[in-house]
Amino acid sequence: MSTYQAPLKEMHLLLETVAPISEICKLPHFADATPDTVAAILEASAQFATEVLDPLNWSGDQEGARHNPADNSVTTPKGFKAAYAGYREMGGTGMPMPTDFGGMGMPRSVVTLTDEMLHSANMGFGLLPMLTQGAIEAILLAGSDELKATFAEKMVSGEWSGTMNLTEPQAGSDLSLVKTRAEPQADGSYKVFGTKIYITYGEHDWAENIVHLVLARLPDAPPGVKGISLLVVPKFLVNKDGSLGARNDVKCISIEHKMGIHASPTAVMQFGDAGGATGYIVGEPNRGLEYMFIMMNLARFGVGLQGVGISERAYQRAVAFARDRVQSRDVGAPRQPSVSIIHHPDVRRMLLRMRAQTEAARALAMATAYAFDLAAAHPDAAVRASNAAFVDLMIPIHKGWATEMAQETTYQGIQIHGGMGFIEETGAAQYYRDARITTIYEGTTAIQANDLIGRKMARENGVTAKALIATMREFAVELATSQHPHLKATHARLIAGIEAVERAVEFNLANFNSDIRACFAGSVPMLKLFGIVCGGWQLARVALEAEKRLNAGHADAAFYEAKLATMRFFADTMIPEAIAAADTIVNGAEGTMAMAEAAF
Repeated sequence: MSTYQAPLKEMHLLLETVAPISEICKLPHFADATPDTVAAILEASAQFATEVLDPLNWSGDQEGARHNPADNSVTTPKGFKAAYAGYREMGGTGMPMPTDFGGMGMPRSVVTLTDEMLHSANMGFGLLPMLTQGAIEAILLAGSDELKATFAEKMVSGEWSGTMNLTEPQAGSDLSLVKTRAEPQADGSYKVFGTKIYITYGEHDWAENIVHLVLARLPDAPPGVKGISLLVVPKFLVNKDGSLGARNDVKCISIEHKMGIHASPTAVMQFGDAGGATGYIVGEPNRGLEYMFIMMNLARFGVGLQGVGISERAYQRAVAFARDRVQSRDVGAPRQPSVSIIHHPDVRRMLLRMRAQTEAARALAMATAYAFDLAAAHPDAAVRASNAAFVDLMIPIHKGWATEMAQETTYQGIQIHGGMGFIEETGAAQYYRDARITTIYEGTTAIQANDLIGRKMARENGVTAKALIATMREFAVELATSQHPHLKATHARLIAGIEAVERAVEFNLANFNSDIRACFAGSVPMLKLFGIVCGGWQLARVALEAEKRLNAGHADAAFYEAKLATMRFFADTMIPEAIAAADTIVNGAEGTMAMAEAAF
């Protein structure tokens, strides 16, 4: 089996172009994120991913997490608890968190890369720190000073982990159907009763305490999503001195038997079987869904990174196999002996498709992460606002497109392996199985797409989408100055892609109020359209810098020439798919809605 190697050279290039760390560290909030410090963090994270997490990925998948009915505990696979201790020791759990609570205060642009390494090397492992980060953010942004003092520092250090409890057996993505209830107590706490399902790391053996963030209804709550509150419900109650107290009335009654991510326990959680689980409200009553979206947006961004990470890993394994597997003669030299399959044009096509999409999705993730940082720390309020709007638009695109892309890249990885890809021992199948959940949890692709065309476009009459189109057009003017043949071809394709985005946006804005079904019929193609064109835009930014470095005589010419070749492939083969998606958006609704329901 191949060994995961973090694409550090690629990551450093992104930190010089798409998310310039030299600019980020000028912001007072991120003054500690100097280029030297960031380089050391990336090196340490890469070493941990390669030497600790990657070797556990296969064994963790085979062993899986186990629920112990006798005491409702969960045992994770061998080596995972020790790996988490090592991750805590290197400061991984607190990397993006404020220094006031013991964190490192690193920008999202840096954490995006270190989190990608976790998901590449061991996606089952990476889920716990990802969700804990979101829980911490929700408490810090909406919790009382008392909640912050009680829970934040222990969670930042990784001594305690966090979860998000939304889904119930009768309420999947429709949170208006949530029935878990919270009854107020005389001391200001609440008693929580209900069942939650699909709770990632709802029970495990890594941390001393698990801090559950739970959506529930108060007795006087209005119906629907406007009547949902958010509560902190710890596994163990916390004494006034910060020590752990009695076990709370919350337990894991089972874990799911899943298609993939076997090392990560997905729990069914029961609250209140013995009189009620003690909980503490976060923020104001009935605003829980608003607060939970703090977690959910970070989780959606993180799941998009899972798509990038697992695609990178599938690509690396496929390349290693294609170099070693000897099969058939080269069509260009049929009289010669059989060659390794990387010589065959269709294998090259599949490898390039895996590589180009992964690099485009990574670059788009980094552009979004950079906007996260500017929205959080730039001194100019207008800059903060415009970047926050960009992030809001990009979250569903990144989550939806990167995870759909991961379905294809992991599939292609199996195809390149041929029959050996269907055999579990080669490892290619695990990526395919693990990736499958990414288009489902934290909101399916359709939910992301509906969010994109509804909340993120129609609600504001396309203001941010139009600003994005204008920004891409400005870049295209710069790209037009290139003399490199690959970038000349890219310019023409990118212009056509931008025009396709504009056409689709105009269609949606013109029809959203009069024919909403027609707009929603094309929502997923709209997401794909945005993902490909925006990913191509970011990939072209990197390729333009590569051309400049080649012209300057940079020593690593092969690396930069590969950037240009990857961009050319993306422009020639992926952007036409985006243009076709625009045609589907504008013309496909009638066919989508034509069949009578009874005919299905």
